[in-house]
Amino acid sequence: MSDSTPTLAASPTPSVLAARHRSVELEEQIASTPGRFRVLTGDRPTGPLHLGHYFGTLANRVRLQAAGVEVFVVIADYQVITDRDVAGDVRGNVREVLLDHLAAGVVPRTGTRTGPGGPGATIFTHSSVPALNQLLLPFLSLVTVAELQRNPTVKAEAAATRGRGMSGLLLTYPVHQAADILFCGANLVPVGQDQLPHLETARSIARRFNERYAAGREVFAEPEALLSPVPLLLGTDGAKMSKSAGNAIALRAGEDETAALIRSARTDAQRRITYDPAHRPEVSSLLLTAALCTGASPEALAEEVGDGGAAALKAVVTEAVNEHLRPLRARRRELADADDHLRAVLAAGNEHANVVADRTLSTVQEALGMTC
Repeated sequence: MSDSTPTLAASPTPSVLAARHRSVELEEQIASTPGRFRVLTGDRPTGPLHLGHYFGTLANRVRLQAAGVEVFVVIADYQVITDRDVAGDVRGNVREVLLDHLAAGVVPRTGTRTGPGGPGATIFTHSSVPALNQLLLPFLSLVTVAELQRNPTVKAEAAATRGRGMSGLLLTYPVHQAADILFCGANLVPVGQDQLPHLETARSIARRFNERYAAGREVFAEPEALLSPVPLLLGTDGAKMSKSAGNAIALRAGEDETAALIRSARTDAQRRITYDPAHRPEVSSLLLTAALCTGASPEALAEEVGDGGAAALKAVVTEAVNEHLRPLRARRRELADADDHLRAVLAAGNEHANVVADRTLSTVQEALGMTC
């Protein structure tokens, strides 16, 4: 589940505040007993991942795996067509997303190879795991159309279609995500605060399946949200960062391209640079970007730039981003020529995901009385 980008000034709701508090507790448990957690996370392969993905999700996946948490990563190729008529170069985009994960430091499952804290991450594609997708059928019986229509992401995506009819796949998108989470027994899902309703759908489906079809026996545990500790970044135009909007810095971008994108970033008319997310979101997002890359605080960087204005700020951000991403980009170039390795990573991940999904589907069918 890939995090989305909220506005920097968004006020937290009670449910978000509760999720933040619980996330602090979960981080403490991860530090003490990481082996009790299994994470499901992932991305739609609609293009290469960008800086917002890196700080919002990829770096967190690397951190959790290194801590000893078992990680499943779905490259959600079937979900590419939830909101578009043409699938595009799905195979090529799957490869790009895989490269970004490996270059960022995710250690994959490849045969007997293990990661720094346990087994390598299971990286797989939707289309290669039939049993996962078959879980969508019984899960759909556990939600109402009204519940799906109230889902904030479904409502937002429907509004973005500008009057076009909503596809059934888009309407049931939250249920498909629930299948992603529940098929592998994930009990922890890193999400952005705007994806909490999706996770609540998964929790409801788990609870209702246990009550309705398993006589109260826990076939599925209710997964918990782990909110990212890193605020996500705005695009260069000040809007939500998006692969399709041309407002993001791709991880694979060259240093000159990165510099050009940052030079084009929207700021404001004030020459004095200050960190003020509520009133100066674009400037603050640039400062936050440099802070994440350097380890300095955004306030300290603002003080350093001072009266230098937008040009000086963008120079600082450009240097910080290129310096931080230089090792990742070097690894990515090396991996880009390792086709056999990339195929082996997906083959191993798909194989393991199928074993897990087949076992889960068998348990579900037994609970439904569908096995001979």
